[in-house]
Amino acid sequence: MERKNILPSAEELKRQQGFIDLMRAENERFEAEQGRKKKMLIVTFGCQMNAHDSEKLLGMLTEMGYTKADNEEDADFIIYNTCCVRENAENKVYGNLGYLKHIKAEKPDLKIALCGCMMQQPTVLETIRKKYKHVDIVFGTFNLYKLPELMYMNIESGSPVFDIWKEHGEIVEDLPAIRKYKFKASVNIMFGCNNFCSYCIVPYVRGRERSRTPEDILKEVKALAADGVKEVTLLGQNVNSYGRGLEKEVTFAQLLRMVNEVEGIERIRFMTSHPKDLSDELIKAMAECDKVCKHIHLPVQAGNNEILRQMNRHYTKESYLETVAKIRQAMPECAITTDIMVGFPGEGDAEVADTVDVIKKARYSGAFTFIYSKRTGTPAAVMENQVSEEQAKRSFNAVLEAVNPIIYELNHEKVGKTYNVLAEDVSSSDPEFVTGRLDDNTLVHFKSDRDVIGTMVQVKITDNKTFYLIGERI
Repeated sequence: MERKNILPSAEELKRQQGFIDLMRAENERFEAEQGRKKKMLIVTFGCQMNAHDSEKLLGMLTEMGYTKADNEEDADFIIYNTCCVRENAENKVYGNLGYLKHIKAEKPDLKIALCGCMMQQPTVLETIRKKYKHVDIVFGTFNLYKLPELMYMNIESGSPVFDIWKEHGEIVEDLPAIRKYKFKASVNIMFGCNNFCSYCIVPYVRGRERSRTPEDILKEVKALAADGVKEVTLLGQNVNSYGRGLEKEVTFAQLLRMVNEVEGIERIRFMTSHPKDLSDELIKAMAECDKVCKHIHLPVQAGNNEILRQMNRHYTKESYLETVAKIRQAMPECAITTDIMVGFPGEGDAEVADTVDVIKKARYSGAFTFIYSKRTGTPAAVMENQVSEEQAKRSFNAVLEAVNPIIYELNHEKVGKTYNVLAEDVSSSDPEFVTGRLDDNTLVHFKSDRDVIGTMVQVKITDNKTFYLIGERI
């Protein structure tokens, strides 16, 4: 279905509210007849952007009268919010859909919906239409807000509904959302990506960059603060390019300073930063804004200049390390984390040695390390010199052997010191412990009652477990 007749944001929101009301009435009739509410399940794959989108899906479905299901077998409506960055995520979705076919055979009234990045790929849509005919609703990344209308259309027609747009429309503000945590929240400041890294499918499925106005962002942040939120994370595929294309251009550094002034917010985080666009102005703003956490996620991906060129990253090993040095000079306490890809076409032991050299010089506090996954439709997928699985695994191990001891050393320096920790949740491994994070994003477990969750707690670090710390409440 092609995008057409797009209404201004406020009118479209009002229109979708009408469909929410219709769906709620439908669900109330069901409850009166069956003696129970309909249940829904949202399964999220991929990044924080997807997780934040799922909060909006949850908000809309809750307004329709759905309650949460514990699992697929218990649900009346299931939605998979998909990711296509790596092949494993796609294979998992297909596997789950195969499983749902059997459930739907037993429960014909079960509704199944798919959305997210994976749905923006024509080959995926063809596969869904041919092999997974039990799917009821399919939509993409540009029309999340249309879920109520699509659900109603499916009920009225009794037929599957596919609504995939090739480009974005107007950004629709003020969608209902239900957050996982009352005390922290994510805020989209922009959508899409203009970078076209040769291995990445995101620009093709999320579209070109478009920024929200600072007025709309600040309105949302202030509303979150009034609702008790202490920590906000500003989200974008490349936050450093925020503001380009706005009627009145605003830099990301300027936006940070605006958010820093919002009363009630205690911590500000952001991701992700592209090294080519990280400005001196932003480093200065980070250093001067008291609420901005001293942590920056700065994906390097690789340390070899030829590999970086082939990746279309638009920086060199030397310029990247120069940026790191500027961050260290302005904020010696700042933690730098990164993404590292191994197994990119043409990468051998010599090229990986350059990446290891960057690791040792940048001294990362954390690293997401992963093996290159070929994505159909990207330039890298048709490059010569695709790397063998054996070489990729050897490279992966070499990177881990370099980065893990540095993470241990940096965390060991914290032992014996006391920090402010935002208590976030009960530890999954020991219910007597609470999990939280330092300003620099380091994970800490400490023994405490759960009543501290959502508050700032003074914690003395007593032990270092490399990827997390153990502490005691002061």
